[in-house]
Amino acid sequence: MNITGRSYDVVAMGRSSIDLYSNDIGAPFAEITSFAAYVGGCPTNISVGTRRLGLRSALLTAVGEDQIGNFILHFLQREGVETRFVSRKSGRHSSAVVLGIEPPDRFPLTYYRDNCADIELTIDDVLAAPIDDSHALLISGTGLSKEPSRSATLFAAEVARQAGTTVVLDIDFRPDQWHDHRAFGVTLRSALHLVDLVIGTEDEIKAVVLTDPDQVNLVSSQVSDARVSGNVRSAVQMLLDLGPRVLVQKRGAAGATVHLTAVCPPGMPPLGVSNGDPIQTIDVPGFPVEVQNILGAGDAFASGFLCGFIKEWDWYKATRLGNACGAILVTKHGCANFMPTYDEVMTFVQNHGGF
Repeated sequence: MNITGRSYDVVAMGRSSIDLYSNDIGAPFAEITSFAAYVGGCPTNISVGTRRLGLRSALLTAVGEDQIGNFILHFLQREGVETRFVSRKSGRHSSAVVLGIEPPDRFPLTYYRDNCADIELTIDDVLAAPIDDSHALLISGTGLSKEPSRSATLFAAEVARQAGTTVVLDIDFRPDQWHDHRAFGVTLRSALHLVDLVIGTEDEIKAVVLTDPDQVNLVSSQVSDARVSGNVRSAVQMLLDLGPRVLVQKRGAAGATVHLTAVCPPGMPPLGVSNGDPIQTIDVPGFPVEVQNILGAGDAFASGFLCGFIKEWDWYKATRLGNACGAILVTKHGCANFMPTYDEVMTFVQNHGGF
């Protein structure tokens, strides 16, 4: 893709929040004595992550007319993320997240999103944003959970499609944000015809095609990492049959797998089919590190992958960069505040075997 013709590389749309992360690593949630305050929310994290990697990033979200909104905006402006398209919603609150950290596999999480501002994003907010002046639009599943954000998100994808802007969907399955788990699948499936590229974990991919709420299992309040039963291979095929041309499956410590159809997004070479299979897959290994906190690792991965995508790297190298960003973040305490810079991730890659 021609990266010189538009003012922005990425417009990220959706959640923003203040994140309160336990300072008592390993302590059960009831025994936590203090928290550190950071900025979070999937699209917000990605706007920061891509900016630190050198991309021109803008954020389309909403915050309340409150001190938390000031906190979020101050951080984003300091990072160099374009915030002119962040609206402030009177009578609504900026959202919050509270997290316990019990490595390696317990991260109890609570969202505070009642009456939250970002779910009030409207079509008018979209019309004020530079979607047609960006190379990519990043939307997330949570942005589709309620109105008016649902309609605004779908409209943003329509605008992007008309403008030749690549539409990227981060599945972002948060079960507690939906009145019915089946509604998540129905809603995302109905949106996929507007999407070029999808990013998600195995469980999130299966959640997109789920039809039975009993498929979802939550462990220790890990609403950011729900287990979903089902066959991931058939889920990948079903998802790609609905319109996207690329599906990137995050596999944690194992790395990631890129699933490609015969026709790929503009600027990226179509790899065609292999062995009669309409989907070609590329397995990309991860980087072994010691895990402190998994939350935000997927957003760091998306940031790195989008950086490689915008720079027209091949699928393997772009995904490897995503894996490196994710590996760096799982060793950190928070999300947006700890996204790696381009120099940091390049040094990490060089010290861990290269691309």
